[in-house]
Amino acid sequence: MQVLGIRYRNTQGTLMRILNAVSRRGIEMPFVQATPSSHSHTVTLLLDLTPKQIGQLRRDWNAIVDVTEVRAGGRLNMRPKPSWTAPAYPAVNAGIPAAQAVNAGIPAAQSASA
Repeated sequence: MQVLGIRYRNTQGTLMRILNAVSRRGIEMPFVQATPSSHSHTVTLLLDLTPKQIGQLRRDWNAIVDVTEVRAGGRLNMRPKPSWTAPAYPAVNAGIPAAQAVNAGIPAAQSASA
């Protein structure tokens, strides 16, 4: 994962042109944050890129008139860690007597002798 920071003047459509350069390549954007900073704005992106894609995006972004600065941060080694673990759900009606299942709103299993 690569952190990229782009500083731009907030004119009409500039942020969309920045984001379109990424989406046009089919790159997933798990994190996007746009914030005002003094007389310009900054957008921070977290992207999974190859070195070739980084070069292409930097070239595209620098070609946008209102983009004033493009920064590429270091690579992040992000492994998602589950914040909690849930027990596996039992199968429907597993271990629940038919009377309790009907009272709980779970349809009773139909008999095969019908």
